[in-house]
Amino acid sequence: MATARNLMISAFPARLAYGMISLGIYFKVQQATHSIAAAGLAVGLNGAAGAFTAGPRGAIIDRLGMKWPLRFLVPSYATLILIFNAGHSRNYLITLAFILGFTAPPINLSVRPLWKITVPSDLLRSALAIDTAIMNTVGVFGPVIVTFLALSKNPLWALYLCAALMYIGGFALMSLPVTRSFVPEKKEKDSSALWRVPAVQILAIEGAFIGLGMGAWDIGVPAFATLKHQPHLAGTILAIMAGAIVLGGFLAGLISRQTSSLAALRKIYLGWFVVSIPLAATNPGLTMFIVTACIGLLGGGLQVFYWEVIEAVRPKGSQSGTLGWLWTIEGTMSAIGASLGGFISQHFSPRYCFLTMTGTIAIGLIIITLGRKRLHAADRAPSDDEDTEALGDVISNTD
Repeated sequence: MATARNLMISAFPARLAYGMISLGIYFKVQQATHSIAAAGLAVGLNGAAGAFTAGPRGAIIDRLGMKWPLRFLVPSYATLILIFNAGHSRNYLITLAFILGFTAPPINLSVRPLWKITVPSDLLRSALAIDTAIMNTVGVFGPVIVTFLALSKNPLWALYLCAALMYIGGFALMSLPVTRSFVPEKKEKDSSALWRVPAVQILAIEGAFIGLGMGAWDIGVPAFATLKHQPHLAGTILAIMAGAIVLGGFLAGLISRQTSSLAALRKIYLGWFVVSIPLAATNPGLTMFIVTACIGLLGGGLQVFYWEVIEAVRPKGSQSGTLGWLWTIEGTMSAIGASLGGFISQHFSPRYCFLTMTGTIAIGLIIITLGRKRLHAADRAPSDDEDTEALGDVISNTD
């Protein structure tokens, strides 16, 4: 258990840095250029570049292990943050933000396979549920910390701290014996290429729609709160969502191991769609708090079984690659959804962003239902190994 504890502690600073970077970029660009549009463009390009390259980074880990990718990308990323922080012009900052996304270290893609060799089988769900809670917690506290520093008398300290945390966490993760000794899973002979696997195709299509809806949601919440002259409620709503996701993941971990991953996924997916229906009729305040909590609760449980399904259907030797490529698709569509959500919110109403989210969840449910025969390998209780991989992945779609 000491190894598992060290793994959690080592990865924490780098994960916190990831929780800070988007708002750190936003405030830096907005303060330097006095343009919200430029700040939004910088954040969007950074996120798109990071999402677009998640697949290749995962594939590299599957081929080479995690030692060399971390050795190269951790110092490159942290140094580029400092270079970005020293800039002042609009074009310079936007360009650096885009380049920065390409160098994002695969922190979570590295942590994910390590649980299989660090945690005893009888303690897997408990340990990984705690890790999930930590991951979602930094997603709440990271933005709070960077906002406080960016709006202080010394705003440069926001990204200084972000770079320092990436250096500390990245090198701490690299220094662990379990990281250095990690050997990628061997591919089976004559196995199909990743994108020729029908089950992966189904998950990719589903992820594209969910990414689009979640991107619209991410913009719709702050836009709606601002238009209602209650911008402070945006952070509260997002924090409720994050907290509910944590709780949902814990509760899913208590479900009997005899439950079919695919059957549980479809049932929770249906509930997720039902609780999202009232979302477009809510307003920032109590009604949105309640609906958001329900969406987060079921969404957190859904993630557990979603990753179990991935582990059951992915080709052998693609531990990080499958997840990385699915993140590439979902993250890219999320960036598109955020861009469309901003336009929709400004020219129409943020409520249409929430309708988009509900609609994409409905489409995702239909895709999973119609494609259940292609996902038949997951229509059983997960093995210990799949359990390990699945719970290790219930985290933000960042690297």
